[in-house]
Amino acid sequence: MSSMHLENRVANIPTNRPLIIVSNHQSSLDIPMIAWLLRKYHPKYISKDSLTKGIPSISYNIRNGGSVTIDREKPSEAVAKIKNFAEYLVKHNSSACIFPEGTRAKDGKMNPFKAKGLIQLLESMPSALVVVVAITENWKIERYNLCPVMAGNKFSCTAFASLEPQDFSPEDLVAETERLIREHLGQNG
Repeated sequence: MSSMHLENRVANIPTNRPLIIVSNHQSSLDIPMIAWLLRKYHPKYISKDSLTKGIPSISYNIRNGGSVTIDREKPSEAVAKIKNFAEYLVKHNSSACIFPEGTRAKDGKMNPFKAKGLIQLLESMPSALVVVVAITENWKIERYNLCPVMAGNKFSCTAFASLEPQDFSPEDLVAETERLIREHLGQNG
């Protein structure tokens, strides 16, 4: 039997300001795990257009739950969409979730962060608190395209740090979130 562990170690996350949730990305299960862990903050996601179809429940939520989809082949359009999305979230005091790796780490080894989307969120949501989340072992779920999901895996989703964007330049904040997640996962090198 596999087990799933969700843990919020961040004390007193405010509800009176928007959040930017930054996480590594290992599987399609990351989305519902973060949604449940931080449900009080109504996270909305930045995802690629192709996820709007083909994944039961997740695709529906992406299409109808207030998330934004982007085409990675059109970066200027993607930046404009993220800016509009961020303005909407600030207006409605909601939360954005971004996976700066840009794609799933299919072997559990974190990919380098792509800064542009997160920097756009930071610039468009200056009042937001950044909450750092680490996903562990979820990549094993999709290792064989969900057939089989091996028994004995221990999947986890942990919100473990919060950062004030005013304490960093946008570029430094991107680097710090990546460093913190790598450290949490034991992937420093």
